[in-house]
Amino acid sequence: MFEDQNERVGKVVDPESVNYYFEEKVQPKPKKWPLFLVGFLGILLGCIATVIVGLGMVGSRISFKDESSKEVLESLQGGESGDSKFSTILSIIETYYYQDVDNDKLVNGVYKGVVESLDDPYSEYYTAEEYQDLMATLTGNYAGIGALLQKNAETGAVSITKVYKDTPAEKAGLKEGDYIISADGYLATDEGLDTFVQHIRGEEGTDVELVISRDGEEQTIVCTRASIATPTVEHQMLEGNVGYIAVSQFTDHTYKDFVEAYKDLEKQGMTAVVFDMRNNGGGLLDSVVEMLDYLLPKGTVVYTMDKEGNREDFLSDEGSSKDIPMVVLVNGNTASAAEIFTGAIRDFEYGTIIGTNTFGKGIVQSTIPLSDGSALKLTTQTYYTPSGECIHGKGIAPDIELEYEFQGGEDDAYSVDLDNQIQKALEVLRK
Repeated sequence: MFEDQNERVGKVVDPESVNYYFEEKVQPKPKKWPLFLVGFLGILLGCIATVIVGLGMVGSRISFKDESSKEVLESLQGGESGDSKFSTILSIIETYYYQDVDNDKLVNGVYKGVVESLDDPYSEYYTAEEYQDLMATLTGNYAGIGALLQKNAETGAVSITKVYKDTPAEKAGLKEGDYIISADGYLATDEGLDTFVQHIRGEEGTDVELVISRDGEEQTIVCTRASIATPTVEHQMLEGNVGYIAVSQFTDHTYKDFVEAYKDLEKQGMTAVVFDMRNNGGGLLDSVVEMLDYLLPKGTVVYTMDKEGNREDFLSDEGSSKDIPMVVLVNGNTASAAEIFTGAIRDFEYGTIIGTNTFGKGIVQSTIPLSDGSALKLTTQTYYTPSGECIHGKGIAPDIELEYEFQGGEDDAYSVDLDNQIQKALEVLRK
């Protein structure tokens, strides 16, 4: 929705914490997928971890490494005269704008505009409310409607990829494939997905009005928000004692659920395993690093580097490693933290990658808390697989390229028996 060896999003930590995020463009979803595979691409477009880097909670005392930044601030303040263009614009708006102005909205607009001027779709300013909601996302618990969303980066359209059972979304009649046009009057195409989701979430027991499009027809649906806990791991035993673990996102409870799933399959006699990372848009870096530490021998599973050349390695130790045949399933929606998982399994030569080329999101966004509760998300680093490869813009090519095809009929429900990529994985593991 990425980060720290020691601290984790969702915990009360020292204000020097900085959260790293990856985001990605969502590819079209195939006609039929296992329901639990559709990742949280809309709730959080691939986040990755929590790192203590000593930036501190930014307050009133500011220092600049570059004189050009100081010049920008002096320009806004009007230099020695104090008569800045910025203050002139504010005065004109206050005097001549035809409606009363919400000062908080105006100020936040200034902050957002500064970040937007970077022309970086992954950098963003969060108000205090938006930042709180983002943190709720990373814990996997929030008050919302119980639907997973994705946004097409080219068209801006927001669609529903999954509706959970017994949730407000299901009770209100929302369906997978519906397009959300607006939430409480806010247009989905006008905002980034992180921001748009804020309008859908809110206080438990309150209503949100959604305008949706279904089969080309618009309709209005009202959902009553409820507390939602999103599962991220599903598992089952396939034929031939092959375990199957699908991970839809890396949140702060994913590692625990992953280990429980793995141990359950071991008790059932698992002799090989398929890790399904299709449609996994990312998550917490410490979560994926813990999972890789559980599976792999000692070594670097991923490392990051900033523009100054400072490198940080994330490691697996000698505590545990698994020595059974593995397959990782991937597609164009496999991104960020899921690509870290895939790249590590590949570079350690621990498994076979099957599917289609992954998304290719290899840069890191750091989220820096500010003193008033707001936060700044900024692209700060590049990450590299254990072999030193930067996958940004190119993704990870599978060992066996195979497009997804649902092998059932029009009216058949999803089944692993009808999933050609899973069947290919079983074929590989039988050799």
